[in-house]
Amino acid sequence: MYKFIQQILITLFVVTSLVIQLPARSADAPVITLGVVPQQAANVLANLWVPLTQYLSEETGLTVRFATASSIPKFEQRLSELAYDIAYMNPYHYVYYSENYEYEAIAKQADKYIKGILVTRKYSEINELSDLLGVTIAFPAPGAFAASILPRAELNLQEINFTPRYVSSHDSVYLNVAKGFFVAGGGVMRTFNNMPESVRNQLNIFWTTQPYTPHAFAVSPKVSVEDKVAIQKALEKLHTTDKGKAILTNLGMQQIATAHHTDWHDVRTLNISKDFVKQ
Repeated sequence: MYKFIQQILITLFVVTSLVIQLPARSADAPVITLGVVPQQAANVLANLWVPLTQYLSEETGLTVRFATASSIPKFEQRLSELAYDIAYMNPYHYVYYSENYEYEAIAKQADKYIKGILVTRKYSEINELSDLLGVTIAFPAPGAFAASILPRAELNLQEINFTPRYVSSHDSVYLNVAKGFFVAGGGVMRTFNNMPESVRNQLNIFWTTQPYTPHAFAVSPKVSVEDKVAIQKALEKLHTTDKGKAILTNLGMQQIATAHHTDWHDVRTLNISKDFVKQ
């Protein structure tokens, strides 16, 4: 009888030990939504970003899912609703939504600054900003930082009157200019380089903005400290494996580094008003 009781106690001890040693994450771990600013078509973005969400799920034990929006204004609406747990947002978005909705930057592309570009068709007579006087220019959206806000601000500063036309994505800008529907359009180098060569070969970059701190990976205030730290660490070490390097290459990046709220001070000094963004 004593040996039987002793065996039961030993079994309970082993089971208890196993339970204590289980990983902190369980099968019902929370779903974390990674919202990506819609600079490109949704299917293109999914091909680029789903491998990263799969990696983050494996590394953190969370269930990380890709999401985007049909347009940048819709993306902005979802940011204001805290619909994304993590958001890959442009510099202006980070400055605005960190101040007004408490998003917190955890990472950014390492050793990288973002520059806006203006493109025209090859062999066009458009060679400098003054040549844009009186023309209609394609932009992704009013709130697209480098592709829209910066070039529009520079044109206004130089008193070059123009008409903006918003076409929903960077891809749409490049395609519309390549087809001759607009004489010029705004974008950024990363999305330009992601376009098919057949489109890029029809375009010419004739103006580039000053460099600024790039897009932020930012978490909403709903994300726990534990999950925030886990995601940040996973992003930081992405470049250390062949699989991670392939994911980064797919995204047009080489490395992701820790970011801090103060990294976007250069953007804050521009004092971009919400009214200007809505123009």
